[in-house]
Amino acid sequence: MRSESAGDGYVRWFRDLRNSDVPIVGGKNASLGEMYSQLSAQGIRVPNGFALSAQAYRDALFEAGAWSRLHQLLDGTDKSDVEGLAKRGAEARQVVYEATGTRRLRDEIGAAYAELEKQYGPDVAVAVRSSATAEDLPNASFAGQHESFLHVRGKKDLFEACRRCFASIFTDRAIVYRIDNGFDHFKVALSVGVMKMIRSDLGASGVIFTLDTESGFRDVVFITGTYGLGENLVQGRVDPDEFYVHKPTFRKGARAVLRRTLGAKQMRMVYAHRRGVGSTRNTPTSAPDRARFCLQDSEVLTLAGYAIQIEDHYSRAAGHPMPMDIEWAKDGKDGFLYIVQARPETAASRRAPEVFDSFTLKGTGQVLVSGRAVGEKIATGTVRVVSERQSLSSFLPGEVLVADTTTPDWEPVMKSAAAIVTNRGGRTCHAAIVARELGVPAVVGAAGATEELQAGAQVTVSCAEGDIGTVYAGKLAFEITKIPRGELPRPRTQIMVNLADPDLAFKTAMLPNDGVGLARMEFIVTDHIGVHPMALVMPDKIKSTKATATIARLTRGYAHPADFFLQKLSEGIGTIAAAFYPKPVIVRLSDFKTNEYAKLIGGVDFEPKEDNPMLGFRGASRYTHPAYAAGFALECAALRRVREDMGLNNLYVMVPFCRRLEEGRKVIDAMSTHGLKQGENGLEIYVMCEIPNNVIQIDAFATLFDGFSIGSNDLTQLTLGVDRDSEIVAFDFDERDPGMLEMLRLAVSGARRNRSHVGICGEAPANYPEIARFLVQQGIDSISVNPSSLLRTITLVHEAEQRESASASS
Repeated sequence: MRSESAGDGYVRWFRDLRNSDVPIVGGKNASLGEMYSQLSAQGIRVPNGFALSAQAYRDALFEAGAWSRLHQLLDGTDKSDVEGLAKRGAEARQVVYEATGTRRLRDEIGAAYAELEKQYGPDVAVAVRSSATAEDLPNASFAGQHESFLHVRGKKDLFEACRRCFASIFTDRAIVYRIDNGFDHFKVALSVGVMKMIRSDLGASGVIFTLDTESGFRDVVFITGTYGLGENLVQGRVDPDEFYVHKPTFRKGARAVLRRTLGAKQMRMVYAHRRGVGSTRNTPTSAPDRARFCLQDSEVLTLAGYAIQIEDHYSRAAGHPMPMDIEWAKDGKDGFLYIVQARPETAASRRAPEVFDSFTLKGTGQVLVSGRAVGEKIATGTVRVVSERQSLSSFLPGEVLVADTTTPDWEPVMKSAAAIVTNRGGRTCHAAIVARELGVPAVVGAAGATEELQAGAQVTVSCAEGDIGTVYAGKLAFEITKIPRGELPRPRTQIMVNLADPDLAFKTAMLPNDGVGLARMEFIVTDHIGVHPMALVMPDKIKSTKATATIARLTRGYAHPADFFLQKLSEGIGTIAAAFYPKPVIVRLSDFKTNEYAKLIGGVDFEPKEDNPMLGFRGASRYTHPAYAAGFALECAALRRVREDMGLNNLYVMVPFCRRLEEGRKVIDAMSTHGLKQGENGLEIYVMCEIPNNVIQIDAFATLFDGFSIGSNDLTQLTLGVDRDSEIVAFDFDERDPGMLEMLRLAVSGARRNRSHVGICGEAPANYPEIARFLVQQGIDSISVNPSSLLRTITLVHEAEQRESASASS
């Protein structure tokens, strides 16, 4: 195992290393050398250092005659014998530790350290990190298997740290890792990296991914960070701050944080202020530090810029896109940000949805209850009947949530449910809308569900059998058919999605789509803000001390309470717009009813009580009214920030429930006053076509607005005179009624006559194939449905187009 180059020095300085040197110094050190030598000149700060080659490890063991002893210890190791493994591992580490204590290594390490002292000052602190390599597998990853030592000072302590780092090749976890992955213990060697220690104990540190780690979405940089040294974050001991930056608009010059989440950052790892190898300790993070982000926006953007440069560099070298996993550190003394590691990301980048799922029930069983089906999936689980909000704390992830109905404050639990069943509600109720967003099957309007479904019973919830959703007794078999992306037809009609939850934006954007036909602003207000906008503009009018205290807590750290609303709303909308960029995203201005606004924190002091909120102070009538004009100004400011600061000019605006032309003119004028001028920077303003007057006067409305989106729920309700929330008459709510079909025909033909875009954003085309076919016959431009209905709608519309073409040709 002795090399021909044994007489060469073992030290390799970062300036002399490239990515191609993995066999010599392992992946970590080769990557550090690549960045230091190639990217430092581009402005990326990488601390200097050197690597001890893997040959140093091999030669030391050869000269000590250690190989035979290591074979005796490790050949045929049984990983299930935990006690025996620990004993063998400890002896193997001792063998390596003793073998690497040579005079030559001591001298070379000491001389290299002296060179670092010339650059950084006497007794400079360094980090000592392992970098494994395999003779026959140069690209193998051994992340987290070996030891690292931080804040090492002086030649003596550095030599000790390097020996312990070499010995860590036989940690118990590394031995098991190699056994599990089929690696020969003796074809893996260790290189040791020594680099100038960044004083992140006084600053912050974290990890960057050049994609979203959950969905694999490629167009964002995802940055996490915490105070102090980075070990706590890597080991999962703290909840870090999180930030997203949108790569395409960043490349075009936009400089804005897309989205951020404040982490608890429970503790901070710092130096222990005593000599020795790896002397660190944890201290509790102070309350003020926990309440603020560990990075300023400017620093987040600097790191994002570094990450994009690194990804571009590695992608060019690889000849294909190369998402990266990057470690960063902020030095608390000089205030600079440094990159201390980079490696290709190999997990999330493989999650692209090349295959889509279709569910089919295979078994049969007793029908317990049935109602309206939401989504096209099947799920099984244990029934949990929730009668009141207080009972939600006992809900376990994966259970079937059964309730009379649901409200927005139930959503954290709904996100973990296997399925949802409610006594009441139709396809437009809260439970249905949230279930669609989450991709969770739901059966709504299942009368008697809370009595018929017994707590603790196993059930199957099927929403894959058409309009009717069914809850069966027991766990029934079902099949999931995979549909390859390449086999999915793409119709001429645009198929868009309805979306409200920014948390689902990246995942949903990876499905085949033509953009977002309806982004529901009010759901972002409910789920991510929770406070009435007027309560933030006029806090002195709030009568409830509890509401005042809650608002003070939520807005702590903001210069003005209204800034909280502005940031949260713009980041929620911006996330959706970024996910689908450059495809169009049509965001609907807030469309709460007064009773819904009143449920927001502080809302009761700003909302009138109405007997019929569905036909009351809602939609366009609110935006220029003195009772809400200041709140509307905040909505416009958020939209302007998304379009201008974030650079997401694919965002269009839609005005809901616009009763009269004069009302529409006032809204458009108010938007212009707030910096959202129609036509400027490509801004298009649409109107919901959901009131019969919108259809009757469609020629006049077309002179004001750039396009129409048919809201089939309200238009059906107002055309048929049916209150869709009334259990007594809701059965008469049917989009297939001849009168309703005539309304749809008039709306589409009227928009086309005026050369205006016309789409539909209700679920009618997804629920009823005949309506999808009818709209295609009329020549509608787009159909927008919830994500759970997307694949079926694409197929239905494509088939309808094929039939229409065949009829025309005959």
